[in-house]
Amino acid sequence: MKSQEETFRNLNQDVIDGCKKGDSKAQFQLYKLYYRSMYNTCLRILNDPAEAEDVMQEAFLSAFEKIKTYEGKVSFGSWLKKIVVNRSLDALRKRKMDLIDIKEQTGPAILDEEKINEDEINFKVQKVKDAMTQLPEGYRLVLTLYLFEGYDHDEIAQILNISGSTSRSQYTRARQKLLQLMK
Repeated sequence: MKSQEETFRNLNQDVIDGCKKGDSKAQFQLYKLYYRSMYNTCLRILNDPAEAEDVMQEAFLSAFEKIKTYEGKVSFGSWLKKIVVNRSLDALRKRKMDLIDIKEQTGPAILDEEKINEDEINFKVQKVKDAMTQLPEGYRLVLTLYLFEGYDHDEIAQILNISGSTSRSQYTRARQKLLQLMK
């Protein structure tokens, strides 16, 4: 088990070190290693291929500018993904995304999470992707951050500046809506 002082040894540490020295070949190599997964992260959050491409490029530029601050306490991919997620969220904020606080919500009561059986979602990946693109932005964002990016509701609440109950509510409603779209 690693102590707090130890750093994470990346498989491509030599490439990362080259980037820290400003080597453009190392930067291009690092870009080639991570661009596809980072683009997919942007796309899941933004739901717009062109905007996802732009945000991913900006995130890489930001990462290269900040790479000397990378201390190796987490994997480089995790460090980079955090930059990508934050840039994607910034792009969404520019769109003035609205999340409805649960206290302001009117309409039918939220179903218990246990009532929505995760096993019922046994559809093909493409069908899920297509349905995800049809979700309202707030729903898609919370669902993506929770299911695909691995954030918990408290982290999502902090990232989006909402309450934890709003995050849970948006997640539950997103799952319900996703199930409706996939029927």
